[in-house]
Amino acid sequence: MTNHWLMKSEPHVYSYDDLVKDGSTHWDGVRNYQARNFMRDKMRIGDMVLYYHSNTKPPHIAGLARICKESYPDITQFDRKSKYYDPKATEETPRWFLIDMEPVSKFEEMVTLDQLKGNSALEGMLVIKRGQRLSVQPVEKHHFDEVCRMANIHL
Repeated sequence: MTNHWLMKSEPHVYSYDDLVKDGSTHWDGVRNYQARNFMRDKMRIGDMVLYYHSNTKPPHIAGLARICKESYPDITQFDRKSKYYDPKATEETPRWFLIDMEPVSKFEEMVTLDQLKGNSALEGMLVIKRGQRLSVQPVEKHHFDEVCRMANIHL
């Protein structure tokens, strides 16, 4: 069974266009336990991702991606020079994990946060809930399908 996710990135840090250019990427630097648990325990190869650009105007979903490698230890936790270094993490007992993703389809037109909020079919979707800041979050299939419909994407 395919799971569906929304993952946030700031476009000036790593945009959907960067993902397309690179062909795939590892999703490192997640330092929230709930987001880590989703990536470590729930994400599987083939799961679909709504790629969300945050901290931009307007915030929006830019395209679709797919998980192409399941979780493995995030090496930045071991690098003393990395801003993601964690002194409590060891190679024997890593604390942080990541996944790899690949692009599927860039949206011809972004689907903005305001459009998401204005669509009653998306009621209950986590990204539109007040105070929801989690960078990795599950998406119910009917919400995922509705966002794809809004973007005129047919899978």
